[in-house]
Amino acid sequence: MSSPTYAVRLVDAGKRYVKYDDVPTLIGFAKRLRARNTRGELWAVRHLEFEVAPGETVGIIGRNGAGKTTTLQMLAGVTAPTEGSVSVHGRVSPLIAVGVGFHPELTGRENVYVNGTVLGMRRRDLDRQFDEIVSFAELEKFIDTPVKFYSSGMLVRLGFAVAIAARPDVLLVDEVLAVGDLPFQIKCFQRIAEIRAAGTAVVVVSHNLTAVRNLCSRVVVMESGSPRFVGPTSEGISAYHELIEGRQHDTTTTAPVRVLGTELLGASGEPTVRLQAGEDATLRFEVEFLQTLQDPVFGITLETDSGIVIYQDSTFVEKSGRFDAGRRIRCAARFRVSLPTGTYSARAGIKWSTHEDAIRMGHMLLFFVEGRPFVVGTADMNASFELDDLSAAVNQDSSEAK
Repeated sequence: MSSPTYAVRLVDAGKRYVKYDDVPTLIGFAKRLRARNTRGELWAVRHLEFEVAPGETVGIIGRNGAGKTTTLQMLAGVTAPTEGSVSVHGRVSPLIAVGVGFHPELTGRENVYVNGTVLGMRRRDLDRQFDEIVSFAELEKFIDTPVKFYSSGMLVRLGFAVAIAARPDVLLVDEVLAVGDLPFQIKCFQRIAEIRAAGTAVVVVSHNLTAVRNLCSRVVVMESGSPRFVGPTSEGISAYHELIEGRQHDTTTTAPVRVLGTELLGASGEPTVRLQAGEDATLRFEVEFLQTLQDPVFGITLETDSGIVIYQDSTFVEKSGRFDAGRRIRCAARFRVSLPTGTYSARAGIKWSTHEDAIRMGHMLLFFVEGRPFVVGTADMNASFELDDLSAAVNQDSSEAK
């Protein structure tokens, strides 16, 4: 019997919960026994279909309450689908919530062995990989401390280290990685890329669209429990932005252009999420023209992590020319990273008329600037300071006065 060509498959999967409209108090429960109209149904997920092949990474994105975590719970076997089928082949390592699977009274060392055993690892494998697990989690000084004293970031580091050490066939990762700091997130993404290359299927739920774009070849966009888009990552992220901006994604849309992808390049010309203050960077994106346009405007926007626009520029002054239907253009916007150390976002887009809706934006990229930690503000003017020693002149004036 040949092995399946997929690691994960959902076919018309759905999950229904019972919902009560009244407050779940003792009095409310008594009333519920008498009144039959307070019980209803809530479909957290419905009509969900997609597959993940071995060695593939698929992202699940959507607004809060869209059904992303419920989907992971069905894949992990935490809850069974109400309808349809969910098939997962091989060993599964779920990383769905902070601290899940850890006993608070046990030390980090003890929890490594308990959690590893639950994930199907043998004692000798845990002995052999223990030092590597602790090193990856950066918890050498706290491994013999009860985990009830761990911060959420420490729990995530330890949980992720054990999950990947189990060498799973399927790795399920929820938004818990957002708890860790940026250097640890980058290390996790690099390790995910390594185990994916070794044949592990990865399903990622995240609001970090930069991470989703860098990790995933395909995405599932969820909205109100149903899939709104299943396909290439760039198109899926565009569909997600259209949803949060109040526009329904439609592959047959009459919009004359599509923004297909955006990436941030450092001074070396390689894609990155970390930039050095003072260096040159490039925001590069692609545009596909579905209709012929004359002089469309290409533009970029940089914002702080709190949403304050710090830089915006475009080709508005210069005429961009005529672009016939079917053309695909790559636009590169170069700029100097004159910013203090901190987290920022970049976004590119194209506008084809003065009408408010005549615009298409690419997905937002998060990036980190380092090198100027003592500068405060939204821009770095790179001020220089000169100090003159006036003490000699002051002493001379005092002597003359005597």
